[in-house]
Amino acid sequence: MPSQTNLADVGLIPPTRPFGGSHSNRSSVLSLSTSGGSKAADVPTSLSVNYLPTKFSRPHSPGVHPRRVQSNSKLRKEPLPGGARGGGRNAFRAGENRMPGGDDEDYDGVQVSSWFAGGKGHKARLRWNRFKWILLVTNTVFTIYSMIALIFCLLTYLNVWNHAEVVLVSNRMELSISMAAACLGVLTSLLGWAGILLNNRSFLAVYSLLLWCCFGLLVAPGYITYKTRTFNLEGKINKQWSQALDPTERLRIQNKLQCCGYYSPFVEATVSQTCYSRSLLPGCKAAVLTFQRSTLERWYTIAFGLVPLQLATMIAALLCSNHVTYRFGKGMMPKAYRLSPSSMAVIMENYANQLAEQYGDDVASEVLTRAKNKPVGTTSFGTSTAIGSYGAPSHWPVQRNQTQLHQVTIVKGLVALHHMVARHSH
Repeated sequence: MPSQTNLADVGLIPPTRPFGGSHSNRSSVLSLSTSGGSKAADVPTSLSVNYLPTKFSRPHSPGVHPRRVQSNSKLRKEPLPGGARGGGRNAFRAGENRMPGGDDEDYDGVQVSSWFAGGKGHKARLRWNRFKWILLVTNTVFTIYSMIALIFCLLTYLNVWNHAEVVLVSNRMELSISMAAACLGVLTSLLGWAGILLNNRSFLAVYSLLLWCCFGLLVAPGYITYKTRTFNLEGKINKQWSQALDPTERLRIQNKLQCCGYYSPFVEATVSQTCYSRSLLPGCKAAVLTFQRSTLERWYTIAFGLVPLQLATMIAALLCSNHVTYRFGKGMMPKAYRLSPSSMAVIMENYANQLAEQYGDDVASEVLTRAKNKPVGTTSFGTSTAIGSYGAPSHWPVQRNQTQLHQVTIVKGLVALHHMVARHSH
């Protein structure tokens, strides 16, 4: 093999930006968009035109099969030699590919086309990973106690319980916060169900965030009721009866607790048919104090008792939200950076235009002609190289559909350009 020399030694200026944005005004002999790359001028190209990360997994791996491809797909009718793209649930296996194929409509685990099929055809068996089952269990528990809390709060507001009116008058703030926590919990659980069943990581990300808000609203009434009961409850009740409650609210408490006045009918009492100066009913202080002690204790006990369940739900959401399918964290290239025929054509065209500006149209035309005429795996010098689809080594499978043959042609052109520059450098 002849030794390679620098282009500057033979008077040739090497191309400075092979993937730059400057284009030549020459004829379309350098354009590869019509030779197998882009089918339409307005087809968007991927970001791999400017950035092609090398840390992601290779496009093809032996023994990989397409996952839930469309029924009319060529891949289903004619299995490709050596396997196809897409790892699906097999992505955890050693040597598996992580990037789905073009015919893989079940990218995130949901086959949308089957929703409107009316139940026709064979339905594949659902396969859930352990992370999805954990999310299912924790969100089920979260939904149950959120619904129970919402029902209790609604029944309290509807005055169904025996002493619900006393709670509405004396514990208005705690009840409002608990109602907000229950409503937000139900909405959050519904969002979690949508994310779990649809494998939507965006929904699950918002779900994980809202769980923290639910946690704050859960512990807030527990802390308020604990502080109220523990620290000078009698003084708080005295202040509330004398300053915070109006005569109507005092009357509602007197009717529910069967009392009259605060200490006696002569002290801060609201006159009614059962409460008057000669009434034999006791004062309301003892009854209110007893009721508040028992109610507040139950309140913060339930609130703090739900904290472990809430923490378990939050931890499960944080750890499992990004793993509802088998495609996360396995080196899968982001969709925006995947090579497509159109993006490969843009890369090839930019490189060819740069070389044409530096060395002339004859060199580029000759290279393109050789690239189209040479068989796969042959360079412009006639030597054999291990070039498969996407420029992969020879031990990777070469898929023989039309799109990938175009990509092979483009890669051959890039290799031919490289060897042409090397030849002119001697």
